[in-house]
Amino acid sequence: MRITHFGHSCILVEIDGSRILFDPGTLSHGFEGLTGLDAILITHQHPDHVDVERLPDLLSGNPHALLRADPQTSAQLRDDNVGGDWVAAQSGDEFAIGSVTARVGGGKHAVIHSEIPVVDNVAYMLGDAEHPSRLLHPGDNFYAPTTPVEVLALPASAPWMRLSESVDYLRAVAPTVAVPIHQAVLSGAGVGVHHARLDEMKPAGTEFRVLPDENDVELP
Repeated sequence: MRITHFGHSCILVEIDGSRILFDPGTLSHGFEGLTGLDAILITHQHPDHVDVERLPDLLSGNPHALLRADPQTSAQLRDDNVGGDWVAAQSGDEFAIGSVTARVGGGKHAVIHSEIPVVDNVAYMLGDAEHPSRLLHPGDNFYAPTTPVEVLALPASAPWMRLSESVDYLRAVAPTVAVPIHQAVLSGAGVGVHHARLDEMKPAGTEFRVLPDENDVELP
């Protein structure tokens, strides 16, 4: 499995010959010219996870990509005529991306504040019959599957989360490897503090690995 981090929550996962892009949002960079994508998966409607201004060009460069988003976002993208055949991803769904099976979990965004409506948010797991959770991207929630996770895209910081909650989520999932995402809300100094604490408090047996921007890395 190869992963490229395009900042914040946008990652490109290359697994078993399939190229799958997650959450190309406004706080991410460098994904615009990607081609040869087999799927574009969006967890929820917030702009830092889906940039409706740059999305049409991405779709034009990847006309055959499978397109999935949570129910609210898929309806919004169809209504806004951004292009593409967007299909709603519901918790419990399974669909194939080449030889990879994508499984959908979650359902709702984590609570930001009692006065802010809670929107749809789905988590995606990529794998196969032998290893159903080779990679988990939860979007903005704390979805923890019952199957062992090899690589967790771990939200490191967010307006909806305390650092202690990120630590507890990391321990609950206990992946083989955790790669932090959702860091664009932090300053340069702050991101180092968050990453250091997460690394210090990770569960036994988990490798905490910060991915370089826009460079692919081989992971288990």
